Amino acid sequence: MSGRRLRVLFLIEKAIESGGAERFAVGLITHLPRDRFEPWLCTTRHADPATARALDDAGIRQVHLGRRAKWDVHRLAGLVELLRRERFDVLHAHMFGSNFWGSVVGRACKVPVVIAHEQTWSYEDDRLRLWVDGRVIGRLATCFVAVSAADAERMIELEGVPAEKVVQLPNAYIPRPDHSTSDLRAELGLGRRTPLVGTVAVLRPQKALTVLVDAHARLLERVPDAHLTIAGEGECRAQIEQRIHRLGVARSVHLLGLRRDVDAIVGAIDVAAMSSDFEGLPLFGLECMANHTPLVATAVGGLPEIVDHGRTGLLVPRRDPAALADAIADLLIDPARRERMAVAADERLSAFTIDAVAARFAELYERLSAEARR
Repeated sequence: MSGRRLRVLFLIEKAIESGGAERFAVGLITHLPRDRFEPWLCTTRHADPATARALDDAGIRQVHLGRRAKWDVHRLAGLVELLRRERFDVLHAHMFGSNFWGSVVGRACKVPVVIAHEQTWSYEDDRLRLWVDGRVIGRLATCFVAVSAADAERMIELEGVPAEKVVQLPNAYIPRPDHSTSDLRAELGLGRRTPLVGTVAVLRPQKALTVLVDAHARLLERVPDAHLTIAGEGECRAQIEQRIHRLGVARSVHLLGLRRDVDAIVGAIDVAAMSSDFEGLPLFGLECMANHTPLVATAVGGLPEIVDHGRTGLLVPRRDPAALADAIADLLIDPARRERMAVAADERLSAFTIDAVAARFAELYERLSAEARR
C-alpha cells in the first residue's frame, strides 16, 4: 500500500451550487491532497453545469446515474457496477438518501470503508428515518459523521447509532466562485446609512423565514428605516410573500431570488439573520464570519458552536420573532459593537477553512483505511 493513493468515491444526490451540503461535498472533493488521494464523484441524480465544469477543471472523475424519482432504483445498478469495477478504498456518502444506498450497496460490494455523513435534520417526527439511521446506516457504515456536537448527541440518544461510530467533524467555509462587485444597496436604491438586514437561504420550511419577516415588522417599531433582504428560492416563496403583504412591509422587504453574488450581498448588509427551526453547522454562518458581518441566529444545532453569544454574534430562541427583532435592533443601533463582534468572529474562522477541514477528513480516511487493512 506504500505510495499508493487512496481512491475515494463521494456519493451524493445532486451536485449543485445552492445547497450547503452539496457545496461542502464539492469543496471537500476539490481540496483533498491529490498526492495522497484520488477522489471521484458519483451523483445519483445530476450535477448542475457550473459545478460539473468546475469538477472537470479540477480533474475530478464524475459519474451521474440519472435517477429522476425516489423509486427509480434500477439506476443504482450503475453504482454497483462502478464499485465493483473501480475497487475504491473509501465510499463517502452525503445526506440521508445517499447514506442509505451508500451503506447498503457499499457493504454489498465490499468497499473497505463506508462513511455516512449527515448535514442536518430535525431528529424528530419521522420514526422511520430514526430507525433507518440507527438500525441500518448506523450499523452498516464504518462511521457516521455529524457536523455538530448537538447532532452527534441526537444520533446516539435518539437514533441509536453506536457511539463508537459517531465522528464529529465541522463544515467549512467554502469561498464562492463568483467574485462579483455588484452593489446591493445601489440595486435596491438604498443609501449607505440605511440599516440593512439580510439572509441567504433555500426557501424551505426548516429556515422559518416567515418568523424573520415577523421579526422585521417588529424591528420597524425601533428602527423605522430598516430594510430586509432575503436571497434564495424554494418551495416557501409564496408563503413568505403572503406574510410580507399581510404585515404591510413590502416596501422594506426585498426577495432577491437565487443569487450567485453571495459574498457581495453578505458584505453589504449590516446584520445577518437566521431564523431556522433546526440546523447542522450552516455554511451561511461561516460566510458571515468571512465577510465581517455579525450574525443573529436561533440557538439551534451547531449554531452555538460558531456563534459565541455576546462576543461573535447573538443567539435567540427559535420561533420568537420578538427576541429576534430585539437582538437585530440592538446591533443595528450600535455600530461599534457590530465591529467588535465581526473582528472576534473573523479570528475564529481559521479553524473552519476548507483546507483545515479537508486535512481532518484526510486523516479520517487514512486512519479508517489502515484499520480496515488490519
